[in-house]
Amino acid sequence: MARKFEGGKLVIASHNPGKVREIGELLAPFGADVISAGDLGLPEPVEDGATFIANAEIKALAAAKASGHVALADDSGLCVHALNDEPGVYSARWAGPGKDFTVAMQKVEEALNAADAQDRSAHFACALTLAWTDGHVESFEGQVHGAMTWPARGDKGFGYDPTFVPDGFKTTFAEMEPAQKHAMSHRANAFKKLVAACFANA
Repeated sequence: MARKFEGGKLVIASHNPGKVREIGELLAPFGADVISAGDLGLPEPVEDGATFIANAEIKALAAAKASGHVALADDSGLCVHALNDEPGVYSARWAGPGKDFTVAMQKVEEALNAADAQDRSAHFACALTLAWTDGHVESFEGQVHGAMTWPARGDKGFGYDPTFVPDGFKTTFAEMEPAQKHAMSHRANAFKKLVAACFANA
């Protein structure tokens, strides 16, 4: 039986405004008083895990211990099948020190071209970890499958969203209204599992 979040302050263990906004919108119905690690001035821990769950746990535990509150961390990335699922856990690093995802999207396209890849299929993966100050964690994963497109299209998303078209659609994540993306995204899929297990009022 998963441990339940009982309400009150919940720290989002991220310094990414787009990610914080999206998680905050998903959490809105569940009585969480959301604040981000960035707003609290918490340091960003070294993410040296080999998997999305490992990195999510590193971030969530660091934020819970530093803030004294339950913390929720997300580790997510783009896995391009023709590139051996890269950039994967290094998705943010492909954006460089300035976290410029225009650069990252260009790198993915250049890598696909260099590989002469006919297969442009990809998936976004997301791990969510809820961590308590005593070190207890609950972790969940979700995915959404689709294909890479070029050039980038749309300005509503963040990260690699402008170059990812989910299966069954012709629009990129960045061209969709947030509510439409939230209904199907990798983060939404992981979030449904998290909420069902850990939120008493779900």
